[in-house]
Amino acid sequence: MTTAGTSLVIGATGTTGSRTAARLTAAGHRVKAASRHATPVPGAEPVPFNWYAPATHAAALDGADRVYLIPPLGDSDPATVMLPFLRHARSAGVYRAVLLSSSAIPKGGPAVGAVHEALPGLFEQWAVLRPSWFMQNFTGTHAHAVSIREDGVIRTATGSGRVGFVDAEDIAAVAVHALTDEHAPDTDLVLTGPEALSYDDIAAITTEVTGRPVVHRRLSYEHMRDQLTALIPVEFATMLADMDRAIAEGAENRVTDTVRRLTGRPALSFRAHLERETRC
Repeated sequence: MTTAGTSLVIGATGTTGSRTAARLTAAGHRVKAASRHATPVPGAEPVPFNWYAPATHAAALDGADRVYLIPPLGDSDPATVMLPFLRHARSAGVYRAVLLSSSAIPKGGPAVGAVHEALPGLFEQWAVLRPSWFMQNFTGTHAHAVSIREDGVIRTATGSGRVGFVDAEDIAAVAVHALTDEHAPDTDLVLTGPEALSYDDIAAITTEVTGRPVVHRRLSYEHMRDQLTALIPVEFATMLADMDRAIAEGAENRVTDTVRRLTGRPALSFRAHLERETRC
């Protein structure tokens, strides 16, 4: 059973935000689609929103009673801007918050982990989605996808470590459940696909499905960190390199049944995801 209400989807043009907004509107729910440029989302009310521009917050929150939170991209300390907004949201009548975090970041951990820790004390109903790495990283605009298309190479410091890669469509399906079900999860939810794969496996499956040779090039932790630092702030680059090292040490070698348990259908496999994207 689902409940009525208006959901504010922050990051409504992003990987999970766009899919969450689309699923909500398709199911007949009212949606305020928040993004920097108030980009139209079919069936939703577009509203301008910028984490770093508090003047945009009141209008975005107006009339909303639940919110899907995408942290500001690349900010190593998002709690600085997110917690004041969440206190504002609570006082404006939002009673349910669903936060997108990461399987690699526990409650009270770095970056968005501080927001995770604060959420239960701010809202009556809540959930924290902690998905594993996105399958879309290999088919969208992520650096891995670009490198696959341009060079036939995936570069990581993950070694032979395995990851339960998850489809963004499955994340969105869980987000919609967490936002609209009569009973909020009131917990954190680790989301994975149905199998844990190494980046060598990803390269092999991509080669088989697309017919284009793809290899996984294993980098050292230091090489990975320095390569990232040339593109993004050093704190964020170090955090991403640390995540690769954690994968190499087995931190992401797990699968959960969360997608099936909350949506009633199995999580999509990477091969099925790639076949779907190849057909598009």
